[in-house]
Amino acid sequence: MADMHLKIDDTLYPVIINRKYNKNTYIRVKDDLKIYVYTNYLMTKQDVKQLLTNNSLSIKRMLIKQNMRQQRQQDFYYLGTRYDVVIIPKLKDITITDNKILINDNAKINKWYQKQALIIFNERLEHLLLSFPSNFTKPKLRIRKMTTRWGVCNRKDKNITLNLELIKRDIKLIDYVIIHELCHFIHPNHSVAFWDLVSQYQPDYKILRKKLKDLS
Repeated sequence: MADMHLKIDDTLYPVIINRKYNKNTYIRVKDDLKIYVYTNYLMTKQDVKQLLTNNSLSIKRMLIKQNMRQQRQQDFYYLGTRYDVVIIPKLKDITITDNKILINDNAKINKWYQKQALIIFNERLEHLLLSFPSNFTKPKLRIRKMTTRWGVCNRKDKNITLNLELIKRDIKLIDYVIIHELCHFIHPNHSVAFWDLVSQYQPDYKILRKKLKDLS
């Protein structure tokens, strides 16, 4: 249940207030297009109203970004290209032709993404490892859907996890995430040495990093 509502461009958006023993107060817009305020017990509803009013432009930008993100998720993308989905009930296998994907059931798309991701991500990992030192141990590859990260490196278990959503992105973006995670086996933090190493394998990493951030 909403604690209050905020009106932006003639639309009322529910506001949910989460109180904890926080020092700081911050605002988030989630997939449900509700505005979440995380704050402490000392902040009154009037304080929250004023905070929302003062940050209305930032909140509007967050709502626009979330709407765009949802639209992208509804569209069908594969390796950076958008395809129109055509349902053909009697079709046996999913087929990509020109600018269309032919499929017999929308529910099968996620399974197809999983299958393709396993193939493509492994191919790219093998290819990129050729540039790393010969004594570099190949990590195990895991794939799962993540909401806040494109990739994760687990140095202890010697594996990297890639976000399934990456299969929708251009190969260069996939390569950047893999390189990023591989470099973490050498430098576990985001130090200057880490970014210097990333730049050796992906000189334009700053451009690719920004593209991924815009897609988040």
